[in-house]
Amino acid sequence: MKTVGVIGGGSWATALVKILCNNLTTVNWFMRNETAVQHVLTYKHNPTYLQSVEFDLNKINISSDLEAVIKASDVLIIATPSAFLVKLFENTTPDLFKGKIVFSAVKGIVPEYNAIPARFFHKTFGTPYKDIGIISGPCHAEEVALERLSYLTIACQHEGIAQTMANLLACRYIKTTISDDLFGTEFSAVLKNVYALASGICSGLGYGDNFQAVLISNAIQEIENFIDELNPIHRDVKSSAYLGDLLVTAYSKFSRNRTFGYMIGKGYSVKTAQLEMEMIAEGYYATKCLHEINKKFQVEMPILEAVHNILYEKISPVIEMKILSDKLS
Repeated sequence: MKTVGVIGGGSWATALVKILCNNLTTVNWFMRNETAVQHVLTYKHNPTYLQSVEFDLNKINISSDLEAVIKASDVLIIATPSAFLVKLFENTTPDLFKGKIVFSAVKGIVPEYNAIPARFFHKTFGTPYKDIGIISGPCHAEEVALERLSYLTIACQHEGIAQTMANLLACRYIKTTISDDLFGTEFSAVLKNVYALASGICSGLGYGDNFQAVLISNAIQEIENFIDELNPIHRDVKSSAYLGDLLVTAYSKFSRNRTFGYMIGKGYSVKTAQLEMEMIAEGYYATKCLHEINKKFQVEMPILEAVHNILYEKISPVIEMKILSDKLS
């Protein structure tokens, strides 16, 4: 891998640029907001996200020109919320992606297509699946900014590509492992956001730790049943890429999905919660998409359905979680 480009201006993009600068002499960085670009160039930090991170500008080529960043990079790491991917790449032609390796750090589903990012890039730009990877947790960008020990899972069907990316991201405070389970890892990363919403809703309603333990133990079973139905290969969902990522998202104070769910449990409307957070909770969009996808596979997923009923059918969280509690064991 010669040059790496990071596409996105949020927390994860900022964290990834910070990590990559430990091992690369140059990182190309696309930020859509030109004002933010100028702020980074002037003050050496992102004006909106992870403001404590100070960048070495000698190692970063930052630009608001998406095409220029794509052309200049052999490897692209996409760290843009899934709800904005179609809009972001609407004027990008497939030839720009020819020969590129694409890694997704997106933890959501592209709502326009009910597709995980790997499938979106494969179908839209013709990128072979062997050249597509995913960067997943368990890891919060906020703790990366603080240089607290964190773990990343790098999944790609091509072991060599996965290992190379893992080496680029490994540093003093980041440990990496690789996996060949591209689809299972990516769907698990999407599903855990839905279950973090459920955890937050229950917390907002006043449910305690005892119930949360039952909720999350049932959630990992739902994840396993769903991804086994979609892509039946050998995997251990007790490993950190699956269970670990679920736990940190469901319990952490940094989890925007848990925070969003907590607000819903406290009586906020979806719109009010979105406005107050000022950040994307991927689980909101993922809930509807996964509900639609599961119509085909018919996996029993009572927690997913409960969250869908609360967010999209406007059923009272009190009533829906009471019904759910009688289904869990």
